[in-house]
Amino acid sequence: MASFEKFLERAFDAYDRVLNDLSNRWREHANRRTIITLLSVGTLAIVLYLNVIRPPDNFPLDTLVTIEDGATVSDAASVLESNHVVRSGTALRYLIILLGDQKNVHAGDYLFKEPRDLFSVARAIVIGAYGLEPLRIRIPEGATTKEMARILEARLLRFNGDTFIAEAQPLEGFLFPDTYYFLPNASEELVIRTMRQTFDTRTSEIDAQIKSFGKPLNDVIIMASLLEREARTSKDRRMIAGVLWNRLNKGMLLQVDAAFRYTIGKGTYQLTTEDLASDSPYNTYRNPGLPPTPIGSPSLDSILAAVTPLKHNYLYYLADRSGVTHYSKTYAEHLRYKRKYID
Repeated sequence: MASFEKFLERAFDAYDRVLNDLSNRWREHANRRTIITLLSVGTLAIVLYLNVIRPPDNFPLDTLVTIEDGATVSDAASVLESNHVVRSGTALRYLIILLGDQKNVHAGDYLFKEPRDLFSVARAIVIGAYGLEPLRIRIPEGATTKEMARILEARLLRFNGDTFIAEAQPLEGFLFPDTYYFLPNASEELVIRTMRQTFDTRTSEIDAQIKSFGKPLNDVIIMASLLEREARTSKDRRMIAGVLWNRLNKGMLLQVDAAFRYTIGKGTYQLTTEDLASDSPYNTYRNPGLPPTPIGSPSLDSILAAVTPLKHNYLYYLADRSGVTHYSKTYAEHLRYKRKYID
Protein backbone atom coordinates (compact mmCIF):
# COMPACT_ATOMS: atom_id res chain seq x y z
CA MET A 1 0.00 0.00 0.00
CA ALA A 2 2.78 2.32 0.91
CA SER A 3 4.51 1.61 -2.34
CA PHE A 4 1.31 2.42 -4.28
CA GLU A 5 0.99 5.75 -2.49
CA LYS A 6 4.56 6.60 -3.39
CA PHE A 7 3.80 5.66 -6.99
CA LEU A 8 0.80 8.01 -7.03
CA GLU A 9 2.82 10.78 -5.43
CA ARG A 10 5.53 10.41 -8.08
CA ALA A 11 2.87 10.31 -10.80
CA PHE A 12 1.22 13.52 -9.56
CA ASP A 13 4.61 15.19 -9.23
CA ALA A 14 5.40 14.23 -12.81
CA TYR A 15 1.98 15.53 -13.91
CA ASP A 16 2.58 18.85 -12.12
CA ARG A 17 5.96 19.19 -13.77
CA VAL A 18 4.42 18.58 -17.18
CA LEU A 19 1.68 21.15 -16.50
CA ASN A 20 4.20 23.68 -15.23
CA ASP A 21 6.39 23.07 -18.25
CA LEU A 22 3.43 23.48 -20.62
CA SER A 23 2.32 26.61 -18.78
CA ASN A 24 5.77 28.14 -18.96
CA ARG A 25 6.04 27.34 -22.65
CA TRP A 26 2.58 28.90 -23.29
CA ARG A 27 3.55 32.05 -21.46
CA GLU A 28 6.79 32.30 -23.41
CA HIS A 29 4.99 31.86 -26.72
CA ALA A 30 2.14 34.16 -25.65
CA ASN A 31 4.61 36.94 -24.88
CA ARG A 32 6.26 36.34 -28.20
CA ARG A 33 2.93 36.44 -30.04
CA THR A 34 1.97 39.64 -28.21
CA ILE A 35 5.24 41.27 -29.15
CA ILE A 36 4.89 40.13 -32.75
CA THR A 37 1.30 41.40 -32.85
CA LEU A 38 2.25 44.76 -31.35
CA LEU A 39 5.14 45.16 -33.75
CA SER A 40 2.92 44.29 -36.71
CA VAL A 41 0.19 46.70 -35.63
CA GLY A 42 2.74 49.42 -34.96
CA THR A 43 4.44 48.90 -38.32
CA LEU A 44 1.07 48.98 -40.09
CA ALA A 45 0.11 52.17 -38.24
CA ILE A 46 3.39 53.84 -39.22
CA VAL A 47 3.00 52.76 -42.86
CA LEU A 48 -0.60 54.01 -42.93
CA TYR A 49 0.35 57.33 -41.35
CA LEU A 50 3.31 57.94 -43.65
CA ASN A 51 1.56 56.90 -46.86
CA VAL A 52 -2.11 57.67 -46.23
CA ILE A 53 -2.92 59.76 -43.17
CA ARG A 54 -0.30 62.50 -42.93
CA PRO A 55 -0.57 65.62 -45.13
CA PRO A 56 1.16 65.51 -48.53
CA ASP A 57 4.52 67.24 -48.71
CA ASN A 58 3.14 69.72 -51.27
CA PHE A 59 -0.05 70.50 -49.32
CA PRO A 60 -1.73 73.59 -50.92
CA LEU A 61 -1.54 76.33 -48.28
CA ASP A 62 -3.54 79.55 -48.84
CA THR A 63 -4.93 78.15 -52.09
CA LEU A 64 -8.60 77.79 -52.93
CA VAL A 65 -9.69 74.20 -53.53
CA THR A 66 -13.19 73.89 -54.96
CA ILE A 67 -15.69 71.06 -54.57
CA GLU A 68 -18.39 71.68 -57.15
CA ASP A 69 -22.09 71.64 -56.37
CA GLY A 70 -23.57 68.17 -56.68
CA ALA A 71 -20.23 66.42 -56.20
CA THR A 72 -20.40 62.90 -54.75
CA VAL A 73 -18.03 61.71 -52.05
CA SER A 74 -15.96 60.05 -54.80
CA ASP A 75 -15.84 63.30 -56.78
CA ALA A 76 -14.81 65.26 -53.71
CA ALA A 77 -12.13 62.72 -52.79
CA SER A 78 -10.74 62.81 -56.33
CA VAL A 79 -10.58 66.64 -56.31
CA LEU A 80 -8.82 66.71 -52.96
CA GLU A 81 -6.29 64.10 -54.05
CA SER A 82 -5.56 65.85 -57.37
CA ASN A 83 -5.00 69.11 -55.47
CA HIS A 84 -2.64 67.39 -53.01
CA VAL A 85 -4.89 67.96 -50.00
CA VAL A 86 -4.86 64.22 -49.20
CA ARG A 87 -2.49 61.44 -50.20
CA SER A 88 -5.23 58.97 -51.09
CA GLY A 89 -8.66 59.87 -52.37
CA THR A 90 -9.70 56.23 -51.94
CA ALA A 91 -8.77 56.28 -48.25
CA LEU A 92 -10.68 59.53 -47.78
CA ARG A 93 -13.75 58.10 -49.50
CA TYR A 94 -13.76 54.94 -47.35
CA LEU A 95 -13.17 56.94 -44.19
CA ILE A 96 -16.18 59.17 -44.89
CA ILE A 97 -18.30 56.11 -45.71
CA LEU A 98 -17.20 54.38 -42.48
CA LEU A 99 -18.19 57.51 -40.58
CA GLY A 100 -21.60 57.30 -42.23
CA ASP A 101 -21.34 60.82 -43.67
CA GLN A 102 -21.12 60.12 -47.41
CA LYS A 103 -24.26 62.20 -48.04
CA ASN A 104 -23.01 65.20 -46.08
CA VAL A 105 -20.13 66.37 -48.29
CA HIS A 106 -20.32 70.17 -48.50
CA ALA A 107 -19.56 71.81 -51.84
CA GLY A 108 -17.73 75.12 -52.03
CA ASP A 109 -14.30 76.74 -51.79
CA TYR A 110 -11.93 75.47 -49.10
CA LEU A 111 -8.86 77.29 -47.83
CA PHE A 112 -6.28 75.68 -45.56
CA LYS A 113 -3.92 77.82 -43.50
CA GLU A 114 -1.88 74.83 -42.33
CA PRO A 115 -1.42 71.20 -43.46
CA ARG A 116 -4.26 68.87 -42.39
CA ASP A 117 -4.18 65.10 -41.99
CA LEU A 118 -6.72 62.72 -43.55
CA PHE A 119 -9.09 62.74 -40.56
CA SER A 120 -9.05 66.53 -40.30
CA VAL A 121 -9.78 66.95 -44.02
CA ALA A 122 -12.63 64.43 -43.82
CA ARG A 123 -14.16 66.33 -40.93
CA ALA A 124 -13.78 69.67 -42.74
CA ILE A 125 -15.73 68.62 -45.84
CA VAL A 126 -18.37 66.76 -43.82
CA ILE A 127 -19.21 69.75 -41.60
CA GLY A 128 -18.41 72.45 -44.18
CA ALA A 129 -15.44 74.00 -42.37
CA TYR A 130 -14.33 76.06 -45.37
CA GLY A 131 -11.57 77.97 -43.59
CA LEU A 132 -12.59 81.24 -45.28
CA GLU A 133 -12.11 84.30 -43.07
CA PRO A 134 -12.87 87.90 -44.14
CA LEU A 135 -9.87 89.95 -45.27
CA ARG A 136 -9.62 93.61 -44.28
CA ILE A 137 -8.94 95.61 -47.44
CA ARG A 138 -8.68 99.40 -47.50
CA ILE A 139 -9.44 101.29 -50.70
CA PRO A 140 -7.94 104.79 -50.24
CA GLU A 141 -9.75 107.99 -51.11
CA GLY A 142 -9.10 109.11 -54.66
CA ALA A 143 -8.16 105.62 -55.89
CA THR A 144 -8.83 104.91 -59.55
CA THR A 145 -10.31 101.61 -60.74
CA LYS A 146 -6.82 100.59 -61.94
CA GLU A 147 -5.35 101.27 -58.50
CA MET A 148 -8.22 99.37 -56.88
CA ALA A 149 -7.55 96.41 -59.18
CA ARG A 150 -3.93 96.18 -58.01
CA ILE A 151 -4.92 96.35 -54.34
CA LEU A 152 -7.69 93.76 -54.65
CA GLU A 153 -5.78 91.36 -56.91
CA ALA A 154 -2.95 91.23 -54.38
CA ARG A 155 -5.31 90.08 -51.62
CA LEU A 156 -8.18 88.11 -53.19
CA LEU A 157 -7.28 84.65 -54.45
CA ARG A 158 -9.75 84.39 -57.30
CA PHE A 159 -9.76 88.03 -58.35
CA ASN A 160 -8.81 89.04 -61.89
CA GLY A 161 -7.61 92.63 -62.13
CA ASP A 162 -8.18 92.98 -65.87
CA THR A 163 -11.75 91.71 -65.58
CA PHE A 164 -12.39 94.13 -62.74
CA ILE A 165 -11.04 97.11 -64.69
CA ALA A 166 -13.16 96.27 -67.74
CA GLU A 167 -16.33 96.06 -65.63
CA ALA A 168 -15.53 98.86 -63.16
CA GLN A 169 -14.20 101.66 -65.38
CA PRO A 170 -17.70 102.71 -66.52
CA LEU A 171 -18.35 103.26 -62.79
CA GLU A 172 -15.20 105.32 -62.21
CA GLY A 173 -15.87 107.63 -59.26
CA PHE A 174 -18.96 105.72 -58.14
CA LEU A 175 -17.18 102.90 -56.27
CA PHE A 176 -16.84 104.23 -52.76
CA PRO A 177 -13.39 104.27 -51.12
CA ASP A 178 -13.64 102.62 -47.72
CA THR A 179 -12.40 99.71 -45.59
CA TYR A 180 -14.03 96.49 -46.77
CA TYR A 181 -14.12 92.93 -45.48
CA PHE A 182 -14.17 90.40 -48.31
CA LEU A 183 -13.79 86.63 -48.20
CA PRO A 184 -10.67 85.38 -50.04
CA ASN A 185 -12.82 83.93 -52.85
CA ALA A 186 -14.74 87.16 -53.53
CA SER A 187 -15.43 87.74 -57.24
CA GLU A 188 -15.03 90.92 -59.26
CA GLU A 189 -18.81 91.16 -59.56
CA LEU A 190 -19.31 90.94 -55.79
CA VAL A 191 -16.66 93.59 -55.12
CA ILE A 192 -18.12 96.01 -57.64
CA ARG A 193 -21.66 95.48 -56.37
CA THR A 194 -20.58 95.98 -52.75
CA MET A 195 -18.61 99.17 -53.49
CA ARG A 196 -21.41 100.60 -55.61
CA GLN A 197 -23.97 99.91 -52.87
CA THR A 198 -21.66 101.56 -50.35
CA PHE A 199 -21.49 104.63 -52.59
CA ASP A 200 -25.30 104.86 -52.65
CA THR A 201 -25.53 104.36 -48.89
CA ARG A 202 -22.90 106.95 -48.00
CA THR A 203 -24.01 109.62 -50.48
CA SER A 204 -27.57 109.28 -49.19
CA GLU A 205 -26.25 110.91 -46.00
CA ILE A 206 -25.78 114.17 -47.92
CA ASP A 207 -28.58 113.68 -50.42
CA ALA A 208 -30.30 116.91 -49.38
CA GLN A 209 -27.18 119.02 -50.04
CA ILE A 210 -26.60 117.31 -53.41
CA LYS A 211 -30.16 117.92 -54.57
CA SER A 212 -30.26 121.53 -53.36
CA PHE A 213 -27.03 122.33 -55.25
CA GLY A 214 -28.84 121.69 -58.50
CA LYS A 215 -26.06 120.09 -60.53
CA PRO A 216 -26.28 116.55 -62.07
CA LEU A 217 -24.79 113.90 -59.78
CA ASN A 218 -22.26 112.93 -62.45
CA ASP A 219 -20.93 116.52 -62.57
CA VAL A 220 -20.77 116.61 -58.78
CA ILE A 221 -18.72 113.40 -58.63
CA ILE A 222 -16.35 114.57 -61.37
CA MET A 223 -15.78 117.82 -59.46
CA ALA A 224 -15.34 115.92 -56.19
CA SER A 225 -12.73 113.64 -57.79
CA LEU A 226 -10.73 116.73 -58.81
CA LEU A 227 -11.00 118.18 -55.30
CA GLU A 228 -9.84 114.87 -53.81
CA ARG A 229 -6.56 115.20 -55.70
CA GLU A 230 -6.17 118.95 -55.43
CA ALA A 231 -6.65 119.56 -51.70
CA ARG A 232 -6.03 117.91 -48.34
CA THR A 233 -8.37 119.72 -45.97
CA SER A 234 -12.11 120.28 -46.00
CA LYS A 235 -11.68 124.07 -46.07
CA ASP A 236 -9.31 124.00 -49.03
CA ARG A 237 -11.63 121.62 -50.87
CA ARG A 238 -14.55 124.00 -50.42
CA MET A 239 -12.37 126.97 -51.41
CA ILE A 240 -11.09 125.23 -54.55
CA ALA A 241 -14.64 124.07 -55.36
CA GLY A 242 -15.60 127.74 -55.31
CA VAL A 243 -12.72 128.58 -57.67
CA LEU A 244 -13.55 125.80 -60.13
CA TRP A 245 -17.28 126.45 -60.22
CA ASN A 246 -16.49 130.19 -60.69
CA ARG A 247 -14.30 129.36 -63.69
CA LEU A 248 -16.94 127.09 -65.21
CA ASN A 249 -19.61 129.75 -64.75
CA LYS A 250 -17.39 132.25 -66.58
CA GLY A 251 -16.59 129.82 -69.41
CA MET A 252 -12.92 129.62 -68.40
CA LEU A 253 -10.76 126.53 -68.78
CA LEU A 254 -10.36 124.65 -65.50
CA GLN A 255 -6.60 124.03 -65.98
CA VAL A 256 -6.48 121.39 -63.24
CA ASP A 257 -3.21 119.48 -63.10
CA ALA A 258 -4.72 116.53 -61.23
CA ALA A 259 -6.41 115.28 -64.41
CA PHE A 260 -2.98 114.51 -65.88
CA ARG A 261 -2.22 112.16 -63.02
CA TYR A 262 -5.24 110.12 -64.09
CA THR A 263 -4.19 109.87 -67.74
CA ILE A 264 -0.37 109.94 -67.78
CA GLY A 265 0.52 109.60 -64.10
CA LYS A 266 2.29 112.96 -63.80
CA GLY A 267 1.93 115.54 -61.05
CA THR A 268 2.15 119.33 -61.22
CA TYR A 269 5.94 119.57 -61.05
CA GLN A 270 6.46 116.86 -63.68
CA LEU A 271 4.29 118.27 -66.46
CA THR A 272 5.92 119.45 -69.69
CA THR A 273 4.79 121.90 -72.36
CA GLU A 274 3.97 118.93 -74.58
CA ASP A 275 1.75 117.46 -71.84
CA LEU A 276 -0.18 120.71 -71.52
CA ALA A 277 -0.73 120.76 -75.30
CA SER A 278 -1.89 117.14 -75.60
CA ASP A 279 -5.24 116.39 -77.22
CA SER A 280 -6.46 114.13 -74.40
CA PRO A 281 -10.12 114.75 -73.51
CA TYR A 282 -8.90 114.99 -69.90
CA ASN A 283 -6.59 117.91 -70.72
CA THR A 284 -8.43 120.74 -68.97
CA TYR A 285 -5.88 123.23 -70.36
CA ARG A 286 -7.36 122.71 -73.83
CA ASN A 287 -10.89 121.38 -73.32
CA PRO A 288 -13.60 123.51 -71.70
CA GLY A 289 -15.82 122.17 -68.97
CA LEU A 290 -15.33 119.20 -66.69
CA PRO A 291 -13.34 116.11 -67.69
CA PRO A 292 -15.48 113.41 -69.33
CA THR A 293 -15.42 111.15 -66.24
CA PRO A 294 -14.29 111.29 -62.63
CA ILE A 295 -10.53 110.82 -62.21
CA GLY A 296 -10.89 108.62 -59.11
CA SER A 297 -13.21 107.76 -56.27
CA PRO A 298 -13.78 110.80 -54.07
CA SER A 299 -14.36 110.69 -50.33
CA LEU A 300 -17.65 111.83 -48.82
CA ASP A 301 -15.87 114.99 -47.66
CA SER A 302 -14.89 115.87 -51.23
CA ILE A 303 -18.40 115.18 -52.51
CA LEU A 304 -19.81 117.42 -49.80
CA ALA A 305 -17.24 120.13 -50.68
CA ALA A 306 -18.28 119.97 -54.33
CA VAL A 307 -21.89 120.87 -53.44
CA THR A 308 -21.08 123.32 -50.64
CA PRO A 309 -18.40 125.54 -52.24
CA LEU A 310 -17.38 128.64 -50.35
CA LYS A 311 -18.65 131.75 -52.13
CA HIS A 312 -15.87 134.14 -53.18
CA ASN A 313 -14.44 135.87 -56.24
CA TYR A 314 -11.24 133.86 -56.57
CA LEU A 315 -10.46 132.45 -60.02
CA TYR A 316 -6.98 131.02 -59.45
CA TYR A 317 -5.16 128.93 -56.87
CA LEU A 318 -1.87 127.16 -56.45
CA ALA A 319 -0.29 124.99 -53.80
CA ASP A 320 3.28 125.75 -52.79
CA ARG A 321 5.87 123.09 -52.13
CA SER A 322 4.79 122.90 -48.49
CA GLY A 323 1.19 122.13 -49.45
CA VAL A 324 -0.19 125.56 -48.54
CA THR A 325 -2.78 126.81 -51.05
CA HIS A 326 -2.79 130.45 -52.21
CA TYR A 327 -5.81 132.02 -53.93
CA SER A 328 -5.93 134.87 -56.44
CA LYS A 329 -8.65 136.97 -58.05
CA THR A 330 -6.56 138.02 -61.04
CA TYR A 331 -4.09 136.29 -63.30
CA ALA A 332 -1.42 138.91 -62.48
CA GLU A 333 -1.77 138.11 -58.78
CA HIS A 334 -1.62 134.40 -59.57
CA LEU A 335 1.66 134.90 -61.45
CA ARG A 336 3.17 136.79 -58.50
CA TYR A 337 2.31 133.89 -56.20
CA LYS A 338 3.78 131.45 -58.75
CA ARG A 339 7.08 133.36 -58.88
CA LYS A 340 7.16 133.66 -55.10
CA TYR A 341 6.21 130.11 -54.07
CA ILE A 342 6.96 127.89 -57.07
CA ASP A 343 9.65 129.36 -59.34
